[in-house]
Amino acid sequence: MLDAWSAYSKPVPSSCSELLTLFLQCCCIAVLTGGLFYNWMFSSLEYPFHLSSAIAVSFSLLLLLILFLVHPIRCMFTIIIPTLGTKQGRRLLLSTCFMIVAVNIIPNIMDNIKTILQVIKCICKNSSDSLLNSTTLLGKASTQFGHQIKEVTDKLADNALKPRNGHFQYTQVLIASQKIKDDFSAVELLVKQTLLVANRVAAGFFLFYLLFESAWYLKSYLTNLRFDNIYITKKLEGLAVDKKAAHLLTRSPKKLIRSTGLKLSREEMVMCLLRMMLLTLVLMLTAVIIATDYIAFHLADTAVNEVAQFPSVPITLNIKYDAKISILPFIWKIFNGVISGEKSIANFERTYQQNLTFISADCTMKLPSPPNNFVALAVGMLYCIIYAMIFLETYAQRLCRKISASFFERQEEHRVQYLYRELLRKHKKEQQLQQKLRVDL
Repeated sequence: MLDAWSAYSKPVPSSCSELLTLFLQCCCIAVLTGGLFYNWMFSSLEYPFHLSSAIAVSFSLLLLLILFLVHPIRCMFTIIIPTLGTKQGRRLLLSTCFMIVAVNIIPNIMDNIKTILQVIKCICKNSSDSLLNSTTLLGKASTQFGHQIKEVTDKLADNALKPRNGHFQYTQVLIASQKIKDDFSAVELLVKQTLLVANRVAAGFFLFYLLFESAWYLKSYLTNLRFDNIYITKKLEGLAVDKKAAHLLTRSPKKLIRSTGLKLSREEMVMCLLRMMLLTLVLMLTAVIIATDYIAFHLADTAVNEVAQFPSVPITLNIKYDAKISILPFIWKIFNGVISGEKSIANFERTYQQNLTFISADCTMKLPSPPNNFVALAVGMLYCIIYAMIFLETYAQRLCRKISASFFERQEEHRVQYLYRELLRKHKKEQQLQQKLRVDL
């Protein structure tokens, strides 16, 4: 393992075996990176299959060539791995979370809202049909009743009791429901496309910024001896022992950190807590969207199940009319009603029945779309990783320095000597200050 890393980190391989080892390592890295890049473009960013494949293959071949031939690029690419544990890696994972929510959860919410609107549409349609049928029933009853008493209520039957035309109201209900459905479809498509474009732009920006940050770190490491030079390494300890100045490390400033230590400083802990608070706000927003998905499904499922159980309301119209005429009623009163002089001229009795239904079997309703528990679990796991990365950022920074030191050993020696001289200078300055205080006393 050490030999493989030595061959990978050397500027020029010293033997054919190291050259072959370097080539195989570069091939493995190029293939693995190309596969991840393809999966990221095709699955997460939803680029077409052919475009994703072509870009991934081209990227793998170019990466293989550059890694094999250019030593600083090899170091910069290796630094990217721990850099993923910093804020740039967190941003990439957050971008992935937003994309998962935009592609899977938000469309599911829209589908369930469409189901609820479709239920409302079916209720309006069937209620309108039932009301229209009831109006027709009243018209039929009024027509038959009018024929019986035509000489008295002919005009009333033709004008006042004729059936009302409800076709206009029914058409308006259908137009309104279709317009609402079209508006929701347009909003869903617009939101999905906007989030997809925004996620692609953000992912591209974060990727290039990740490369830029790795290049900037390597450039600063090679050109600035003070940059990230706050670690007590084995080389520094060995140099201090050789110079018989080991006391410099025991009395070192608090800002110096042992490169193999796991303890975080107070400032690092405060920064971690602040980042956790900001991340918690984003997590709460994501949790609200996921909860909305479950609530929308519950409402849609309840609406579909309850509507299917709506009973029909029976309507019964009973009309009874009996018209009689009495001839010389005062004469028949003499006989105390023994003989009746009344004559029936109209006898009408009809019963009309109609069922008022709110839903029918002809109305097709889309079943509610249940939330994908795996998607919610995946988002939760990504957030757990992001929370862990907040604490790992400090160690990722230390790992970047170790990688740079293994690729550029001479530069690391210069940096160690510079740090030793700085510690020695500060120690002498403190001694002079103490001697001056003693003289003054």
